[in-house]
Amino acid sequence: MYKLDRNSFKAHTVAEADNHVLYYKSLSWKERLKITMYLNSIAFGLVDRPEPRMDKTVFKARSLS
Repeated sequence: MYKLDRNSFKAHTVAEADNHVLYYKSLSWKERLKITMYLNSIAFGLVDRPEPRMDKTVFKARSLS
């Protein structure tokens, strides 16, 4: 399955992290969402590959009554 690649990211100092917060707060929520999706693709090793299709056979619908 897909595994998080922990070598793709590095630890930052508090000052560096604070600078990042100011930058990302200046972006719209759509731009932040796009960046988040890209970082997730890096973290799970999906860069330059199409997104995996969801296996809908795993889920079942049932009545609440």
